[in-house]
Amino acid sequence: MQAAKKYIYDVKPYVPGKPIEEVKRELGLKSVIKLASNENPYPPSPKVLAAIKKAGASVNRYPDGDCFALRKALAKFLKVGGSQLIFGNGSDEIIILAVKAFVQEGDEVIIAKPSFLIYDIACKLAGARIQSVPLRGFCYDVETIKAKISRRTKIIFIGNPDNPCGTYISAVPLESLIKAADPQTLILIDEAYFEYVRAKDYPDSLALIKKYPNLLVTRTFSKMYGLAGLRVGYGIARPEVIDILNRLREPFNVNAIAQAAAVAALGDQNHYKKLAKNMEEQRQLLYRGLAHAGIGFEASFTNFILIKVTADSSHVAAALLKKGVIVRDMSAWGLHSYIRVTIGTPAENKWFLKTLREVL
Repeated sequence: MQAAKKYIYDVKPYVPGKPIEEVKRELGLKSVIKLASNENPYPPSPKVLAAIKKAGASVNRYPDGDCFALRKALAKFLKVGGSQLIFGNGSDEIIILAVKAFVQEGDEVIIAKPSFLIYDIACKLAGARIQSVPLRGFCYDVETIKAKISRRTKIIFIGNPDNPCGTYISAVPLESLIKAADPQTLILIDEAYFEYVRAKDYPDSLALIKKYPNLLVTRTFSKMYGLAGLRVGYGIARPEVIDILNRLREPFNVNAIAQAAAVAALGDQNHYKKLAKNMEEQRQLLYRGLAHAGIGFEASFTNFILIKVTADSSHVAAALLKKGVIVRDMSAWGLHSYIRVTIGTPAENKWFLKTLREVL
């Protein structure tokens, strides 16, 4: 067999959380809950489901390659120009397109450690030199990131809030980082979880795009909007950045059902405001339950919580799995005494707390 590019051998494939049906088959369980992949635990709203059904009747045709209806609806919702938007098969695709567009072999990128694994994977495949900056107190170390910036830095990745820790960079330090970077360095702000943030000092990234031409903000319909199974994400930037990314984007990369569902979701904000309120209530329930049991955790601004366990995280995750509770073992991120748990329904959260106490 012909050898692949040498960088491919440096990459460990991304391992997603196990599906519920797979766990049921493997372990012979009748009841399983999945709290591993930061999904919305509730199905889409009735309006979204109706749009999905309607779009399904036309899947014999290729989707709109330009996402016209979604572009128009999202541009109006965000109050940005349509030429400032690019759509992808999840926000992951936008991140990968940015690396392909702006990073060449030997270039440097800056990534927090730990952070979303796709940043690292995409940059290794591009042959980039990765400058890793360890988190400080589970938060981005902005001053060290600024010290790492050089003329070779092509992209600085900022998860805001970040996965897996759930923390965020506030407005003032983020803008200081942007100012410290060369205008030719792309600042990629991944806001997959921004809908969950209620903090007053959270940055207005769209306002920052108006001030700085080297920003790319990525977002998704997978989390708050509950469309993870349809894979539709988007990027917001100056038109000149979007134009470059569009030259790399594959045609028809967002399917027709995903486009219709996303448009319907944008038009049903009352439904998602109720979900956001429910999520906050359940976050507080988990906080209280963990604190009462003497289990450590990091305060989160997302739909997941990083939890410190008293044993090896792989063993704890495996023990929970045997009891039908799927969580994320954080050893792949180098956090060998932590698990990450998605905030679920009230019943799922109570089941998780009970099972975690039993396991520990």
